[in-house]
Amino acid sequence: MSNNVTIYDVAAASGYSLATISRVLNHPEKVRPATREKVLKVIEELGYRPNMIARGLASRRTTTVGVIISDITRASVAEMIGGIMDISDTYDYSIKIFSIHDDVRVKEVMKNVIAEQVDGVLYLNDELSEDSNNEIKEALRQGNIPFVFANVIADEKQTASVVIDYLKASYEMTKMLINQGKKNIYLLSTARRYTVNVAKENGYTKAMNEHGLEPMIFRTSGDTSINEAHFNEFFNGKEIDAAIAVRNSIAVSFLNVAINKGYNVPNDISLASFQNTRYALLSRPKLTVIDIPVYDIGAVAMRLLTKLMERKAGDVGNTRIILPHSIIERQSTKH
Repeated sequence: MSNNVTIYDVAAASGYSLATISRVLNHPEKVRPATREKVLKVIEELGYRPNMIARGLASRRTTTVGVIISDITRASVAEMIGGIMDISDTYDYSIKIFSIHDDVRVKEVMKNVIAEQVDGVLYLNDELSEDSNNEIKEALRQGNIPFVFANVIADEKQTASVVIDYLKASYEMTKMLINQGKKNIYLLSTARRYTVNVAKENGYTKAMNEHGLEPMIFRTSGDTSINEAHFNEFFNGKEIDAAIAVRNSIAVSFLNVAINKGYNVPNDISLASFQNTRYALLSRPKLTVIDIPVYDIGAVAMRLLTKLMERKAGDVGNTRIILPHSIIERQSTKH
């Protein structure tokens, strides 16, 4: 039996997801008995020891991981933290949440992160500028703290990251709408320039330019109290037959205002969005979306950070992981 068996090996051998393996280990009562027995049999056969690394790291104290977020109420952030928690429970880590809402608070929060003497950091905040991201990386490197960017674009090759190809995803969604005959396609983006949304804008613009169509980016806020007012003005005098929103809160606000203005979605306007959150399923019509595996991003980022915290660089392997995405077509776009 090998001591190098990982949770990924268990998942691959059993045919179950990381989530299922983690629940068998941490919350077995939530798993069907037949599934639990199969997973436990594989664990026994492979000789997997889930807490071995945690014991090595925690010889003197509990291993603590800092998680830096923007807003925990966002559905995608909450789901990502679910993936992080399932893996961290496997290793018996403690989790501390730090929130940075805007670029102004970066220095203050990073002082707190360093002062807490965390063993590693997962950086989930996709709402800060590139300058702030660089400031955070520098603070962590100076503190000699391993870190992973999760669902945040990191241009530097030496920055460990887990993300999807946002430029490609946006390009594919725009191409899909163009192939459905749409020409006046707007991208509903944010007023603030986040690295993830810049990638979405670049993918959209690339697809539009390839087909000789004019890229049209409308900037608003994820805050519904702000964007609804913006959308009430948006429809005045515009020709539009499709829109892509960078997040679901923007998409649903746009949808509601469009319906109030007398438009039919999708007959008059096709609407698509990033993120496959509960809001995409609760809206009527249900939203066509880019399915971003946010739970898996959190889980894989936590596993990668575990390897970095072991400080065995030769065993870490690839530290820049791009997970697959897909398009889920629903009623908000015409087939």
